[in-house]
Amino acid sequence: MTLYFLPCLFMKKNPISSTVDFEKDGVQHGYLKLPHSHDASAWGSIVIPITVAKNGKGPTILLTGANHGDEYEGPIALFDLANQIKADELSGRVIIIPGMNYPAFKAGKRTSPIDGGNMNRVFPGNPEGTFTEKIADYFNRKLLPMADFVVDFHSGGKTLDFLPFCCAHVLDDKDQQEKCIAAMKAFNAPHSVMLLEIDAVNMYDTAAENMGKVFISTELGGGGSTTAYTVEIAKKGIRNILRHAGITMGELEVDETLNLDMPDDSCYIFSESTGLVEHCVDLGDEVQAGQLVAKVHNIERTGSAPDEYHAKIDGIFTGKHFPGLVVNGDFLGVIAVPI
Repeated sequence: MTLYFLPCLFMKKNPISSTVDFEKDGVQHGYLKLPHSHDASAWGSIVIPITVAKNGKGPTILLTGANHGDEYEGPIALFDLANQIKADELSGRVIIIPGMNYPAFKAGKRTSPIDGGNMNRVFPGNPEGTFTEKIADYFNRKLLPMADFVVDFHSGGKTLDFLPFCCAHVLDDKDQQEKCIAAMKAFNAPHSVMLLEIDAVNMYDTAAENMGKVFISTELGGGGSTTAYTVEIAKKGIRNILRHAGITMGELEVDETLNLDMPDDSCYIFSESTGLVEHCVDLGDEVQAGQLVAKVHNIERTGSAPDEYHAKIDGIFTGKHFPGLVVNGDFLGVIAVPI
């Protein structure tokens, strides 16, 4: 063994403890406990709710919500699942964590109010790092290795809005990619997207995929709220993916889905202005290359013409900036191509 790998051998134990036994049959509701000493509680803890349901041998699926704390369809669907799940209906194991970045979730913020950590940008984590990095390390070294299937629920939060979709990524391992695409299709959201991430470095997605897991994610709306429609997409998707994984029995509930691709960076539109955004197309609209999709108005003075932003490709307007005000560098919109 070379010295190259020695740091991995001496990595410290993660400080998170679990009140559930991952190998025990039945349904258990408990917590992941991370010590947190602060002004209001010198010997306090961050306690992250978790449900583990297991029946005999079979695949394991890891279901997570609130990777970003202001995204709610996933947590609603997962709290509902945890309340209803029955071990005798399973063949395998289901691990449910509705509030992955629990401090952010309780605060209703994208990132943690404790350390500012964006859970989806700190993987593989660090057992001696920030609170967010410690949670990520526990997922990376404890939870992800258990899983065969991983579903991470997202929506737009307070600053984005999307057509509701389930997504998979383009991977170097094409056999793994096909398994992820099959899971995405089984989820059966109204839109199924081959997603190009703006920045995939240090993402939970990437950590799971690098371990060879069947990973899918979602974007199910936005604006920091939910609708009955988007919540039902999440709930139906859970029912379908459990059946697809062979953990529960039954036929898939299949409705029409529009298959979309994000082939390259030309899909994305970013602001080079600061001001008030005027969206000129709506989510779901077909757009043509060169078409006006947004304007940004100068709010520091009257009488100046707005800056205009045009589509670079033909496609479907799939996501947009949600609040009215933007700054230079903000995401304005994304266009996906029907396939």
